[in-house]
Amino acid sequence: MSKQLKSILVMLGILILIGFMAFGWVIKEYNRAITLDENVKNRWAQVENQLKRRYDLIPNLVATVKGYASHEKELFENIAAARTKYFQAQGVENKVAAANQLEGVLSRLLMLQEQYPQLKANESFLKLQDSLEGTENRIAVERKRYNDAVRQLNTYTRTFFGRFFSRLAGVHEAKYYEVPTGEKAVPKVKF
Repeated sequence: MSKQLKSILVMLGILILIGFMAFGWVIKEYNRAITLDENVKNRWAQVENQLKRRYDLIPNLVATVKGYASHEKELFENIAAARTKYFQAQGVENKVAAANQLEGVLSRLLMLQEQYPQLKANESFLKLQDSLEGTENRIAVERKRYNDAVRQLNTYTRTFFGRFFSRLAGVHEAKYYEVPTGEKAVPKVKF
């Protein structure tokens, strides 16, 4: 075998090795884009799971409060409408808007306990309130996890190579779950 033929075979081997390495890198980055996208979808499913838990608790809370505050008909209608709107919403953005609308109405519902001292002492109400507060904490945790996953995906889709592989995989930037405008204001504490 001539020296020139050996050189050609070595060069060909190196090119094949580089080709396999490049192909492996492409597959790895493509899979990374898919994995990040699926992680965002999974995290959103967890947010929805906790929101569903909240919506399942609300009818019990409302029924308990109704007995004490029967004249608060408008509040109960708003809660029912917000709950219905959430379950009819399509897509993440619409569900976030519906969930944010309900949060404002829920805070009004929980403030009713100030007007009805006997409601404060009602054991069923207190248990439901604790369950709802626990759910709200879980929702906050899941929102954070969702937003972390969105940040990872969006960061990747904005990088030089990430943009290419995201497009190749059909993956797009996701929307953050943002705090409703009304909740951004600093609460006023009065003594």
